[in-house]
Amino acid sequence: QVQLVESGGGLVQPGGSLRLSCTASGRTSDAQIMGWYRQAPGKEREFVAGINYNGGHTNYRRSVKDRFIISRDNAKNTVDLQMNNLKPEDTAVYYCAADRYAISPSPEYWGQGTQVTVSS
Repeated sequence: QVQLVESGGGLVQPGGSLRLSCTASGRTSDAQIMGWYRQAPGKEREFVAGINYNGGHTNYRRSVKDRFIISRDNAKNTVDLQMNNLKPEDTAVYYCAADRYAISPSPEYWGQGTQVTVSS
């Protein structure tokens, strides 16, 4: 089992930045692929960004590409999401996810989520 704990959410004005962090524990060897999802009120959960084990491959949903950056530190078992130029439509609960093989469409491990609210 892999346990994932997110931190770093909060309230930010449009155009601002936030950095989310997720720490993995337990059988971290199963967290080969890590990433982030989000779920806005009344909407389905959607993929945001993913990263492979050595960080050499990343992918993003189109609406966040060029604004969000995903990174990981395997020595610390963490994956971060730097979110820049935030927009009201980025408001959602953000979930860290991990899987041994693929981050999409259904990763095996999930964090509890952290709220991100973009509002003036």
